Amino acid sequence: MKPGLILRISDVKITFIIFVRIKLSLMYMVLIYPGALLYIDPEFDLDAQPVLEGSVAAASLVGAAISTTFAGSGADWLGRRKMLCIAAMLYCIGSILMLWSPNVYMLLVARIVDGIGVGLAVTVAPLYISEVSPAEIRGELNTLPQLLGTSGMFLAYCMVFGFSLTSSPSWRMMLGFIFIPSVLYLLLAIFFLPESPRWLVSKGKVKEARKVLQRLRSKEDVSGTTFVLHIFVF
Repeated sequence: MKPGLILRISDVKITFIIFVRIKLSLMYMVLIYPGALLYIDPEFDLDAQPVLEGSVAAASLVGAAISTTFAGSGADWLGRRKMLCIAAMLYCIGSILMLWSPNVYMLLVARIVDGIGVGLAVTVAPLYISEVSPAEIRGELNTLPQLLGTSGMFLAYCMVFGFSLTSSPSWRMMLGFIFIPSVLYLLLAIFFLPESPRWLVSKGKVKEARKVLQRLRSKEDVSGTTFVLHIFVF
């Protein structure tokens, strides 16, 4: 591997970590609920309310479906970085609400909130990675979702199994556990994640885009890349 490529791979490590966190949490949230449902049913008597039970199960996917309809336009308006930060905040809020939920209706709202965050993240993250990653590893970064998705599924099953071995399994802890990686994701996004150079150029912020490219490419001369961005954006 070329030394220059090693530097560039290092410069997108935060982006990669955030992408890993998004895909793992998505599959975790999709598959943790069936295991947690075994312990939610008795507490809220959902066996007697099958429609409500199904609504809570589908709420996360409904929220994701809603947010994907405006994630693209939102990313064009606010920027890729801000949309990823909003997704992280929704993850945090949703996990706190699930952990606290005093009744099934609050749990339903929490699942929708978390789903909206999921929809934003899975829509904007691949776009962001495509715009900031070097061409040499762009395809590699965008072909990781399958591996990361199955890893998230495995993590969810392990968590359910681990909690089931305790004397009093807590579905709140199963669902609320996602708060920990959500906070890490939010902090990384706020303090380390640069804005997409392509988005900056599209807004006329060429100087800022050049600084971001210099940081991502680990070199001073990025005039060629900036010129290409001008061509494709305008």
